[in-house]
Order: sequence, then structure tokens, then C-alpha cells
Amino acid sequence: MMCAFHKKRGQKGFTLIELMIVIAIIGILAAIAIPQFNAYRQRGYNAAAKSDIKNAYTAAQVYFSDYPAGTIGNSSDLTAFGFNATTNVTTAPSSLTVSSGGLTASHASSSPVVTYSCTAAGVITP
Repeated sequence: MMCAFHKKRGQKGFTLIELMIVIAIIGILAAIAIPQFNAYRQRGYNAAAKSDIKNAYTAAQVYFSDYPAGTIGNSSDLTAFGFNATTNVTTAPSSLTVSSGGLTASHASSSPVVTYSCTAAGVITP
């Protein structure tokens, strides 16, 4: 009876212990990788918002070179001057003029949502 549990000559395969060790190693690697992946995504969302606010500021400068006394009230005013918003990034000018007002940008998928602000002078703060 004792011989029934032993491998017969020519049988190949993994033991239950070997399979459990492999599953444990995969679990440990997943526990390390998943939080890192989420952190990379978060940084990507924030970089997209920051990039959009820089591009919106550049488009605003082009707008003000053509209309020095103008006021930008919404992001569609910037579209005609080369600004293209990234998907899921909300960019909102707040009565932006040459010397006052500002811009804000945030990504909808960012958690927590980080809002970047840009002054009329071009200073960007998170």
C-alpha cells in the first residue's frame, strides 16, 4: 500500500509543494507590482494635466499677442490658437487677461485629484 503513493517509474510532473511555492512567489511579485503600477498611472495622469496647463498657457500667450486687451473666459477660446486638451483633462481659464486671472487643469482619473494652477505670469503650482 505504501508504494501506491510513490511515483512509478517514468512518471513526470510537479509535486503539490512545488506548485504551492510557485503560486506563493507569483503572489508576492503581484503584491509588489500592483501598487507600483497604480503609482505610475497616477504620475501619468498628473503629468497630462501639467502638460495641458503649459500648453494652454502657451496658447493664451499667442491669443494675447493678437488681442492684447482680450479676456479668455473658456478653453474654447484657446482652441483656435493651438490648444488641444488631452482626454479626461479639464482645463479652465478664469477670466484670464495679460496681467490677471489664471488657468486650472486636473485629470478626471487622478485619485486624489490634483489641480494645477497657472497665474497670468506663467507660474504653475500644484
